[in-house]
Amino acid sequence: MRATDWDIKKLAILRALRDRGTVTATAQALLMTPSAVSQQLTNLARQLGVPLLEAHGRRVRLTDAAHLVLRHAEAVFAQLERADAELDAYLQGESGEVRVAAFSTAVPALVVPAVRALRTAHPGIAVRVREAEAAEAYELLSAGDVDLALSLAAHAPTARDPKFTRVPLLADPLDVALPAGHPLAGAAGPRLAELAGEHWIFGGSGPWSEITRAACEAAGFVPEQAHSAAGWTAILAMVEAGMGIALVPRMAAAGREGVVMCALGEDRPVRHVVAAVRSGSEEAPAVSRVLEALRDAATER
Repeated sequence: MRATDWDIKKLAILRALRDRGTVTATAQALLMTPSAVSQQLTNLARQLGVPLLEAHGRRVRLTDAAHLVLRHAEAVFAQLERADAELDAYLQGESGEVRVAAFSTAVPALVVPAVRALRTAHPGIAVRVREAEAAEAYELLSAGDVDLALSLAAHAPTARDPKFTRVPLLADPLDVALPAGHPLAGAAGPRLAELAGEHWIFGGSGPWSEITRAACEAAGFVPEQAHSAAGWTAILAMVEAGMGIALVPRMAAAGREGVVMCALGEDRPVRHVVAAVRSGSEEAPAVSRVLEALRDAATER
């Protein structure tokens, strides 16, 4: 086997199969037919001289040899990203378009201030924003449809994932939203445990439901869910009406006359916000400048 047998396009298909799990899902993601995916992987196995797939029920799974190949291939993909970054620097300098996928509260809190700063400091850099929660954002990033993804650290790929480089941005405190007449509305730093008997408002499922439940359970109680809502406008309207209370990330808090945002005390939970790029692409001048602007926006909060 020679280095020339390592076909980058076929290796990308193999990596997509590892990430997507099935030939059908891989074909859909790569805009190929399932038979074309299978044929390309059969050809790659023949070129490399090792079996890459094995039957597993009605599906296929990667062999140990395939995982070994991909461990080395990730370094190749990262180096190609660096090559693209250097070419961009050579051709465009600090200009170009950076596509950003970000969760809803990060857009006004971090992305918009970063874009405003870039317009002044680096007007040659254009930012295109796409709202997306973590699962979709990382699919887009992996597929090359965006250049940078913002998510909560709890829902980001681990730091050990070689496909991505993670950049910590912000530890965002969670405050409790109380109706204006609540007995603790004027309290200084109450403990979350003091609110154990309250009616709570949070989504029925999804990241915010998980965060609320986990924070309350860490404080020693299971929150009684009185109402279910996913949008902050609806949640804060119900808090204002005295229908319950809610944990709200400081990034998402919006002034509302009948709602008091109360900073919690020593058991105050936080959520960590991270940016991620494809490994190697952080060296591209435009991507590097956007990351810098996002870090600055996070520092100023």
